[in-house]
Amino acid sequence: MAHTDHQTMRRDVRREIAGTIGLLTDEHDFRTMRRYRSFTFDDHTTYLRQVEAVLRSRAAQGTHTTLALFDPEDYAVYCAETGLDPESPTSRTRFTAELASTGPTIPYDGSPLATLLPALVDEAVRQATWEYATTLLTRLGPCPTCGEDIGRAAFTRASDLLVRILDTAPPGDRHLVCSVSGPPDTLVSVLHGDQDGQGDTRLDEAEALEFTSVLAFTSVLALGLATRSPGGLVMRTSAPGTADQVYGWRLRTGAFEPLTASEVFDAYCTDAESGDLISPEPGVDYCEPPDLGEDRTGQGHHH
Repeated sequence: MAHTDHQTMRRDVRREIAGTIGLLTDEHDFRTMRRYRSFTFDDHTTYLRQVEAVLRSRAAQGTHTTLALFDPEDYAVYCAETGLDPESPTSRTRFTAELASTGPTIPYDGSPLATLLPALVDEAVRQATWEYATTLLTRLGPCPTCGEDIGRAAFTRASDLLVRILDTAPPGDRHLVCSVSGPPDTLVSVLHGDQDGQGDTRLDEAEALEFTSVLAFTSVLALGLATRSPGGLVMRTSAPGTADQVYGWRLRTGAFEPLTASEVFDAYCTDAESGDLISPEPGVDYCEPPDLGEDRTGQGHHH
């Protein structure tokens, strides 16, 4: 009887322990990990099948699991910096634990890995975009005339613009894309959302994804405003029984300017690589954006 009680208590304790699994999401990373003798898998498909079986087993036991993106190159650097043996499974466990607090993660919700892997990669891209844009904003420093932090001011303005864009959008699902061109790279950030029964915008379903998505999107928009780099923002709304609406704005010299309906049509109906005209998408209205009202945070630093 006492033995049974101990088993029950241990099972209950295991349910209380949250775990993290570091995933090798593609063949390239998998092949890189095979250079370690202690990594015994020899087929990526089999590896993913076994991981999924473990995830389902843990979920059936009521145990929460987080999925993290395991990067073999980052792992090698981590082992070199900490003096750990990269051949040791314990080192991989410690690296994965580090990922749980610092790297991109998503919760396992029972969905197939075929669905979760792209979501995990997307989250990694969002986090990298956010960190890169934030670094560039930080480097802008204070305004030499008034002393205000240029990056922080641009982020505040971008946040205000995003709120007004979502508040003025038609009902339905929203798909926002922001791109900013400039050295050394063109940054692109995507934000998804829909409208709940109270008329409020609900962004990505997972709270952590929503947090990263908004910060990445706002940081890219802020970078375009602060550096006066060319760019644009396009909104697409979809609702049952109505045509999709597509409209947008351009970023130019720190200004946020609405595109005309014909400009939106031309952008969507021109091949980006060849410049050739393409047929307009059926069931889509290319239109002018709604009035966002007054820019309450000002137009940025012009002095």
